[in-house]
Amino acid sequence: MIETRPQKTRERALLIGLEKEGVSKWDLHDSLDELRELANSAGAEVVDTVTQKLQKPTAPYYIGRGKAESIKESCQDQQVTSVIFNDELSPAQGRNLENLIARKVLDRTQLILDIFAQRARSREGRLQIELAQLQYLLPRLTRMWHHLSRQTGGIGTRGPGETQLEVDRRRVQERIARLERELESVRKTRAIQRQGRKRRQWPVAAVVGYTNAGKSTLLNLLTGADVVAEDKLFATLDPTTRSFVLPNKQRVLLTDTVGFLRKLPHTLIESFRATLEEVSEADLLIHIADLSHPRVDEQMEAVEGVIKELDAYGKQTLIVFNKIDNLPNRETVDSYLKRFPGSVAISARTGEAVNKLVQALEGALSSWRLRSRPRTAIRRQRCSDRCARAS
Repeated sequence: MIETRPQKTRERALLIGLEKEGVSKWDLHDSLDELRELANSAGAEVVDTVTQKLQKPTAPYYIGRGKAESIKESCQDQQVTSVIFNDELSPAQGRNLENLIARKVLDRTQLILDIFAQRARSREGRLQIELAQLQYLLPRLTRMWHHLSRQTGGIGTRGPGETQLEVDRRRVQERIARLERELESVRKTRAIQRQGRKRRQWPVAAVVGYTNAGKSTLLNLLTGADVVAEDKLFATLDPTTRSFVLPNKQRVLLTDTVGFLRKLPHTLIESFRATLEEVSEADLLIHIADLSHPRVDEQMEAVEGVIKELDAYGKQTLIVFNKIDNLPNRETVDSYLKRFPGSVAISARTGEAVNKLVQALEGALSSWRLRSRPRTAIRRQRCSDRCARAS
């Protein structure tokens, strides 16, 4: 993986994309632009991008053998240290490519996991990213640890024998099992915390959106929190919950979540499920979209895809179009507000139109108050009954 510690010289990376049948050239270029941003976030210097048009990936190398040999020459000419593919490679493809190109080979999943490892700050975040990395590593041990794949022997190892590779595989499996137990404990703790919030009769709104859409900036603006808000991918990994009092005196809990991404690895979603359950358990979703981004529609679709995977699709959602201060005119704003009735357009950076967001939030939570009122009345009646019996 890309080195996470500071280096005097940045790794020089070559990006590889495949123009597959049924995928437009523009979709590929946009995806490669995002891959470039990911590589930069990981600390690499992108020196060039190479694409190939194929009906489907090849089994041995993902790309054609001839293209792989051409990439080897490019790596030598441009002093490339890392070759990054825009899709997830199979263990065999990664092994074959490294043997042929003689350079470090990464895929999109590995790159995203590396960035998450850099950004994780809390113990929970580190546990979750380690689990995702080990789940990715397990089927690739043969490639990554081939230099240790030799027979061990000596005192304490007699009997059927066990290769170093088998030892490593067993250790990884044991570590995965331990991490899963620890994260299950985290999930239970979070569930208890959510029950406590429900007893207080405070609605919870989960702020979701594509990475770098402005979720943390909005949370800071509304609540005065000091969540890290930087102009880079995955600046926030650890969920932050802050309270906010609406003008009608209703207190609401706002939870910032990890940013979503196209081709977000499934292992990552599973590993971060303890954190992402904040989305599925929320009373309301606030979907932040960067209206200034040229592919805002595709980003919104990617967010909806992750929401579906979390079994939260269909939950009441308030769509908030952000970064309107980056737009040259109001035409785009008016068009999207018309396409998405009930949505609002703001600038979390300048505070423009945030009052409209607060009004929309009040309106969205009015139905929550109606749903919660019967439960409150029942609790009050039970309390009244207990007091009557005590007297």
